[in-house]
Amino acid sequence: MRKIFMTIYPMNRRLNGRSDKGLSALIPVSVLFIIALSSCTKNLLNTVPKTTVSDANAFSTSDKILAGVNNLYSQVQTASYFGGRYIVFNEQRGDEFSQNDGNNSTGANVWNQSITASGNFVNAVWTDAYAAINSANILIANITNTTVIGDSLRKNYLAEAKFIRAFNYFNLVTTYAAPYAQNSSAAALPLRLTPSTSGGNNNFAFSKVSDVYTQILQDLNDAETDLPAAYATALLNESRAHKATAIALKTRVYLAKADYANVIAEASKLVPAAAPYQYVSGSTTHRLETNIVTVFSGTYTGPEAIFFLPFVSPTEAPDNQSSLAYNYLYPILPLNTAGIVSDPVFGSTSADARKGLVITNTVGQQLVNKFSHNSVPYNDYIPVIRYAEVLLNYAEAAANNNDPATAIALLNAVRQRSDPGYTFDPASIDPSSTLIPTILNERRIELLGEGFRTPDLLRRVQPLPAKTGNAGTAPEVLPTDANYVWPVPSSETAYNQLAP
Repeated sequence: MRKIFMTIYPMNRRLNGRSDKGLSALIPVSVLFIIALSSCTKNLLNTVPKTTVSDANAFSTSDKILAGVNNLYSQVQTASYFGGRYIVFNEQRGDEFSQNDGNNSTGANVWNQSITASGNFVNAVWTDAYAAINSANILIANITNTTVIGDSLRKNYLAEAKFIRAFNYFNLVTTYAAPYAQNSSAAALPLRLTPSTSGGNNNFAFSKVSDVYTQILQDLNDAETDLPAAYATALLNESRAHKATAIALKTRVYLAKADYANVIAEASKLVPAAAPYQYVSGSTTHRLETNIVTVFSGTYTGPEAIFFLPFVSPTEAPDNQSSLAYNYLYPILPLNTAGIVSDPVFGSTSADARKGLVITNTVGQQLVNKFSHNSVPYNDYIPVIRYAEVLLNYAEAAANNNDPATAIALLNAVRQRSDPGYTFDPASIDPSSTLIPTILNERRIELLGEGFRTPDLLRRVQPLPAKTGNAGTAPEVLPTDANYVWPVPSSETAYNQLAP
């Protein structure tokens, strides 16, 4: 097998509503696919595809450049990635869900911790993330000095490309590399920062974990500088990166580094020193929704949505096995009765509104009901960054940085949004012992089913707990075990002679 690169420009594809000219804009999209083809047919390998278009032509008009920007977001919405599968994988490896189906096509080998470097999912996530990174690199290379668009818009688009590149590198480094707190000097990933538009050029040394984080934060700092405070519509504000998006992602990145001072510094840009906690910049407002159910009710463009991935046409929606609704409600993944669903928040006497996001089916299984479009098209928007997460990131950092008053106030804001009359038992928020575990528990409640459980365990270098389901059992995975993080995919090691 030989790996080659092909640039394809499909026409007349709706761009997820992300057009400065309105939701109905139909313009070309530049998409880079990594395709493995057999080397036995040399004529095929040497043929220039009819769909190939030169970079000069691909970025020759403002509409084509905008198409390239929109494509960056489309790249992360693939079925194996944020179309659903990647979020499901991050839940399957944790302990909140049981597994009904023993078929590896539904991720049974992810759930039971037996996936290998040759596994389809291990390879698909890597490939999709690097394809998105390469699209960002192509855009950056082709518009850095362009005069086709004005300077302000050019900087805006470059900032979006850097945000997308950082976002994908963060997902890669937290999935395939040692956690920062475990070994920041370990070999992590190839840092590919220039475009690949042809075959070859596969040999890249793996950068250290710390170097990948440095690049991520450099891109996010650059993005924050040049991103707009707001776009023209609420849909664009939640589906395209703006200043708050870059800042919010930085709180997640610094939390993964256990750099609590910088989590606080970034979160403070979005969260005032005292309640009511609300960020306002231009026409953009971010705060908690009054009712948690509203976040998932179908409008998706409320103030809590800092970055959501929309599916505005049926053709964009993920297939059934990839969609969150199908996996949670079919159900492939019923809730593990020994997981967070056993918390009193979800009990019969609870007044917490989040209890309504968990339902029970006819055979007594408890299911996450945040994603309710359980039929074709599976077009629930994907919540990637919510204001609630920023508050919890801030709370955890403050608790670790000797500021329990701020941590408790932020914790209360999240809990009391869903249960206004709730008061934490003082014994559960003791700064010397229980406050941090209570904040972590609140993350499990608030972010259930949104793909945070495994990353939260990994960043704190905690074991992946053992669990039981209809598909069998999964053993505990210790931080010292070889399968604690996903292996570098066989598709990388087969072609990159510098892979470790």
